Amino acid sequence: MASLYLSTCRAPVNIAVIKYWGKEDERLIIPTNDSLSLTLSIDDLCATTTIAASPDFSKDRLWLNGKEESTSTERIQNCLRAIREAAASRSSSPNPEWKLKIISENNFPTAAGLASSAAGYACLVASLKNLYGLEGNYSSVARKGSGSACRSMFGGFVRWHKGIQPDGEDSIAVQVAPSSFWPEIRVIICVVNDVKKDTGSTSGMQRSVETSELLKYRIAEVVPRRIEFMAKAIAEKDFDTFARITMQDSNQFHAICQDTYPPIRYMNQTSWDIVSMVHKYNSKHGSNKLAYTFDAGPNAFLFCLEENVPEIVEVLRTQFPSDSTDFIRGMYSDDIARKTNLSSALACELTPLPPGSLKYVITTRAGEGPTPIQEHLTIE
Repeated sequence: MASLYLSTCRAPVNIAVIKYWGKEDERLIIPTNDSLSLTLSIDDLCATTTIAASPDFSKDRLWLNGKEESTSTERIQNCLRAIREAAASRSSSPNPEWKLKIISENNFPTAAGLASSAAGYACLVASLKNLYGLEGNYSSVARKGSGSACRSMFGGFVRWHKGIQPDGEDSIAVQVAPSSFWPEIRVIICVVNDVKKDTGSTSGMQRSVETSELLKYRIAEVVPRRIEFMAKAIAEKDFDTFARITMQDSNQFHAICQDTYPPIRYMNQTSWDIVSMVHKYNSKHGSNKLAYTFDAGPNAFLFCLEENVPEIVEVLRTQFPSDSTDFIRGMYSDDIARKTNLSSALACELTPLPPGSLKYVITTRAGEGPTPIQEHLTIE
């Protein structure tokens, strides 16, 4: 092979605490409102993408989790075109006209409501940037692949500004605070179901935009005010307020799904059991020590501070018993909960559900944006 250039990156998942649901422009993926998220550590959840460029390749090819996929979709083409144009304008090497082989893997379930597309497209754009030696904010390019991917281009707390320009060039993500700003934040992901969801986010959003009156009110009245309150809570490290707004925003998002015609249902009974558990826990503590949010799926993303993790994990083990030897995954091991004895007042509030109601739990923290690495995936 005459010339071969390789680039590999890992990119993170992000979880929105102020959500976006609906697009003003479907083709450019311009959202109906701003959103705000927390980027999670790539140590526990990430996409890895290796890109090879060579004059010997006859066409662009893509493999996702070992299966070859088409590169002709509009979203992939939009990302490739934008990066190639940027590289051509800077006389970058390798030649942006050379064809590419793209290998991408997720270390978590795809299309199950765990933000796989956000990590995947952020990783694609980050790897392309690295391949061509580009600098700057390319979140608007990642956005053209998957809206929330623009937020995964940065670490910590990230705000996606919807922008006002018709071409979407000012619809970009910016970092609100780095992951080091509030290092005590922890995220506990309760995996209720890790199979592909029935209603995809894209089709669900479109139906909501077309039919939900509540969504119109949210866009005009709720989000502009709520996102500023959330930014203030983060700046002041006010977890009680952060938790309350996060839960309220999640509740409203799923209310919009119910207000959609025909209605959309992403949460299931186990999801609601988690919601009930969180409110019981906070009631016993007299303040919001734990918060839930649900994206377009049944899986819960719980936020807490580091000091409360052992007790919360024990609450989960009590409410959702499991025989699995790796029920608790990620940065904490199974034995962390066993170091804590629940108070009798809290324990009596918990009614164990049938074993297996919760498949497993991933524990993680805030993390950085995409990171170049030297360990390349195997190129066919």
